[in-house]
Parts: sequence; structure tokens; C-alpha cells
Amino acid sequence: MITSLAYNVATTTIAETVTEEIKTVNFWDSSVWGFINIVAVLLLSMLVANMIKRSFKVLKYSLVPTSVLGGIILLIISSVYEVFTDTPIFNTEFFGSNGMATLETITFHALALGFIASTFKSSGGKMSKKRATEVFNTGVTTVSTYLIQAIAGLGITMIAALIVTDFFSAAGILLPFGFGQGTGQAMNYGNLYETEHGFVNGKSFGLSIAALGFLCASVGGVIHLNILKKRNKIKLTYADDSTAKAENVEGDNEIPMQGSMDKLTVQLAFVVSAYFLTYLLIWGLGELLPGMRSLIYGFNFLIGVFAATLVKVVVDKLRIKKIINRQYINDFLMTRVSNFFFDLMVVAGIAAINLSTLKSYWGILLILGVSGFLVTYIYNRIIAKTLFKEYEQEQFLMMYGMLTGTASTGVILLREIDGEFKTPAADNMVYQNFPAIAMGFPMMLLATLAPTKPVLTLSLVVAYFVVLNLILFRSKIFNRNKKNKK
Repeated sequence: MITSLAYNVATTTIAETVTEEIKTVNFWDSSVWGFINIVAVLLLSMLVANMIKRSFKVLKYSLVPTSVLGGIILLIISSVYEVFTDTPIFNTEFFGSNGMATLETITFHALALGFIASTFKSSGGKMSKKRATEVFNTGVTTVSTYLIQAIAGLGITMIAALIVTDFFSAAGILLPFGFGQGTGQAMNYGNLYETEHGFVNGKSFGLSIAALGFLCASVGGVIHLNILKKRNKIKLTYADDSTAKAENVEGDNEIPMQGSMDKLTVQLAFVVSAYFLTYLLIWGLGELLPGMRSLIYGFNFLIGVFAATLVKVVVDKLRIKKIINRQYINDFLMTRVSNFFFDLMVVAGIAAINLSTLKSYWGILLILGVSGFLVTYIYNRIIAKTLFKEYEQEQFLMMYGMLTGTASTGVILLREIDGEFKTPAADNMVYQNFPAIAMGFPMMLLATLAPTKPVLTLSLVVAYFVVLNLILFRSKIFNRNKKNKK
């Protein structure tokens, strides 16, 4: 009897172990549908936002990006739901019980995927010396604007830390990431400060700054446009629709739109393959430098640009050697892929803000938002007026929109007065990424120093800002010195 009982117990234990090892997926579980439900709601919110924007003239001409409006709609719904239930709506079982973390994950990945898709686009032909100078100056302007935003932000929060108990003094360094680089980077660095340096609700703080940046881009851009209109300096086009030319979708020697593999599928395959390579690189670096793992993974977008460049170089070499005879990468479709990921990043990032955790920070956030708007607006007006006289307003609107929102926000503002992109402003925005990444890297390293040594960081940021402005205004400064010597 005892032997039989022992046998039954052993058999039951083995059966349970086998069952545990080969669990079946129940397709009705929330874990199966949670992610899909979140993505569906994000995309649905943009559709609703687009309908609302087209239905109301004020919103239609407000220049608020649809993705931002969609994110705000979800943020309001989530906040109201949390007031009555004490639980964010995205953390309910319907969204997989941990939807807020999923939103942050989407924001994190969409940032890198958008940059990778942008990297795959062709870089164009040779430039004249004048155009190369303008592109270089645009890149320097981008980084120097990050720096002046960092100076304003860090100065404000260092003062706030002396007044508000236990406030994170380096929080202001998130201003250039929220305004200058958008939702993804603001969340990345907010998360770094939260996990590594104890900044409570750092992610929501960074995302809130990014949301304020979008509002500054839209509201400030509209005000500037209307001032110019009243002074009869410009004629607004309110360009809202564009037509894709057939040659953009299917150029010479390109693979067909619908071959054995759909052309859009090919573009996505390149993007995701580059991101897979990105993961291998950051995983390897994380294993080699475990103490810097958070920082390395936070640079996923930058390493993604490097990985995409490698893939692009390999593909180009294969075409030169005639191993590949057709053009597989299409600029028009890559732009669509990039814009999709950036739209998804923005709506997910805003929806991921937890307003209830920021109730004690609202005063500081508003001060940071106003300060970010003022320094960005004034500084870029001075640069556009001084260095880009031939297309001053176009350059200013493009830079202001990009440095308070994203590149797409800059394009939206630019299209209102340059709907056909006749000025070089749009090209400046594209090609400035190369000098901006090179010169902006020290800024990212300084941001990791800020939590432990805010005073030293502020000093270094000011010094770097002075150096970049000497480079930016070199023609004015050194020509003036030459004239004085004569």
C-alpha cells in the first residue's frame, strides 16, 4: 500500500513537472491581448484626434501634431479613471495589468526604430561650400540650443532643490532631452535618474517636459506665424495634404511594389534587422561594462543609427560588386516607416505620464516649460536673423519646431510658409544630424554627470556653450577682428 501510494505521488509530481514545462497558451488570457489592446488604443486615439482636429477650425490651424493630441486624449481619460479607481487605466487586466510599463517600452523602442528608418534614407549628392556651411551651422545650432536649454533647466532646478525638500537638483538637465530630443530621450534619461540616482517619478517628469515642449512648439509657432501674417511678411498656406508621386514609391531599378515580397515588408525587414544588430551590440557592451549598462541601453537610438549605417554600407558594397542588382531601400517608404514609429513614440510617451505622481512638481514643471520656450525662441531668432538671412523665417520655424518638439513638428511649421520646400531649410534639418550627433555626444555624457556633480556639470555646459557659439558665429567674430586691425 505504501509503495503504491509513493508511486502515485511520484507519478503525480512528474506529471505536474511536465505540465509546468510545457504550458499551453490560453488565447483568452489578458497576457495575450494586453499588448495588442494597447497598440490598438494608441492608433485609435490618433484616428479620433485626427477627426477632432479636422472638425474644429481652431485645432486644424493650431499646428498641434495629431499624435500629441491623441496622447493628450488618452492622458485625460487615464487620469479621470485613476481619480475614481486609484489605478491607471492602462494597468487594468484589459491591458495586461502592467500597461504603463508597456507604454514606456513602446516609447523606448519606437525612438530607436524611427531613427534607424531615417538613417536608411539616401544622403543625397554633393553640396556646394555654402550649403555645407549652412548645414554645419544648423548642426551647431541644434547642439548649442540643447546647451542653453540645459543651462536654464539645471539652473532652475538647482535653485528649486534649495527650496523644495528632497527635490532632485539635476532634474532640469531633462529640459534639452524633453524639448530638444523629444519623448523617447526624455523618458530614457528620466528612467536613468530614477533607477540609478533615486529621482522619484523621473520618467513621468521627463515625459511631462516633452509634452510641454510639444505645446510650446504648437502654441509658440502659431503665435509667431500670425504675427508675421499681420505684418504682411508671409502668406500662410496651411499645407495639410501632400500627394506622393509614383516615382517616389517606385524609382528606377527598384524592386516592384508588389513582388514576391511586398516592398513595405522589405523596408521593415531592414529596419528590424538593424535593430536586432543594435541589441547584439548593446548586449555585448553591457556585458563588457556592467556598471554602465543603464547608460548603454539608454543610447539604443544612437547605437541603432550606427548599426543602420553599417547595414547600409554593406548593402551599397554588394550593389557595387553586382551581387545585388536592384535597389531595395526606398526613401519614400522609409520616411513613412520612420514617421509611424515617431508618431507611436509620441502618443505612447504622453499616455505614459502619470499626473498623480507629479502633483508636487507642477510649479517647477511650468517654470521649466516657460523658460525652455523663451530661451529656445529668442536664441533661434537671433541665429536665423544673423546667419540665415536669405531664408530667415523658414530656418527659424524649422529649428524652433524641431527643438521644442520633434523633427516632424519642425516640418509642420515650415510647411505653413514653404509648402513645397523651395528653401534649403528642410534639407538643413535632415543633413544637420551628422554634425549634431558628433557635437552632441559630450552633452549626453555631461547629463550622466549631473546627478552627482550638478555644479561642475553646469560649469562645463556653460563652457561648451561658449565654445560652440564661437564656432557658430566665427564668420562674424573673426571678420570683425580683421576689419578692426585694418
